Formats: sequence, C-alpha cells, structure tokens
Amino acid sequence: MATEAGGGAEGDGRAPRPQLVEVGVITAPHGVRGLVKLKSFTAEPAAIAGYGPLVDAAGRRQFRLAILSDARGQFIARIEGVSDRDAAEGLRGTRLFVARDRLPPPEEADEFYHADLIGLAAVDATGRTIGTVRAVHDFGAGDLLEIARPDGGTIILPFTRETVPEIDLAAGRLVVVEPAERE
Repeated sequence: MATEAGGGAEGDGRAPRPQLVEVGVITAPHGVRGLVKLKSFTAEPAAIAGYGPLVDAAGRRQFRLAILSDARGQFIARIEGVSDRDAAEGLRGTRLFVARDRLPPPEEADEFYHADLIGLAAVDATGRTIGTVRAVHDFGAGDLLEIARPDGGTIILPFTRETVPEIDLAAGRLVVVEPAERE
C-alpha cells in the first residue's frame, strides 16, 4: 500500500512534508511491557526496522522500533518510549510511514513504488487525458489503479502490462488501455 502525504499550504511558512510510503501497521499490543505486534509491508519484512524512525500518517509522531521476534507472519517489536500495555494498546491500528527518498530505488526497470504512481496523469494511446492516478490498491488479487476522471468520476483498472503498457515517471504520465478499447 502506498500513500502520499500533503505538505503545508503554499505561503503558510511550513516546509512541505516529503512524500510518505506506508511500510507497516501496528496490529495489537503484545504482553504487558509495551511490546507490539507489527505487520510489515516491505519486500523484505524485517527491513522495516532499518529505515530509521518511522512516522504516522500525519507525519507528526515518530516511532523508533526494534524487531524482537517473528510471530505468525508478523513481528513482535519494541517501540522506543512505549513501556506498558496501555500505551501499546493506544497504538493499535497506527499506520507506519517512511519518507520516499529514504527507500532504495526499485531493482528492476519495470518495478515501481505505489507512491511513485500516485499523481501521474493517465492518458490513452493518443495522449488524450483519462484522469489522474489517485491511489493504488491491493486487496490480495493484484494491484488496482484508482483513476480520478476530469468529470469527477472514478475508474478502477487492473495494474497489468495489458492495461498499463507504458509508464513514464519523468514525464509524469502513464498510458492506459481501458478494457473497452481492447475489444
């Protein structure tokens, strides 16, 4: 899953926040000493602890964590400053993010971070604007692109080579072949 965090409004004196990528979520407390269960979304799950401090969705709270053990597809982790079950319980459901620029570049030319796709213009093969990529979803059967149309509507398309044959991050666009166009 990926997301893009907004920055401060122009002219409000705040520096814009960096683009954030969701790398995990705290799922539950573990025991009475402030440990938590953590689900990692990184390609190498244990790597989540190596990205330095993580932040919440608003970018306001930082979390420094140490992975202690594996627990049925999740990790048991210690979070700096969390020392009891009540504090750990209060973090249940907290989504954890890292600044996009702290992640390594994709290893393959045809691999992308979801966050890199959000905001790209979606155009057809002739260059006609279809919309803008609003989100990338993964409900377990493959990635889906949510595209906001200029008329206010939304379309959901599978993120496959057949549907998205070209991605040009430098140009800020991707080419989309809608299902009706393939017939």
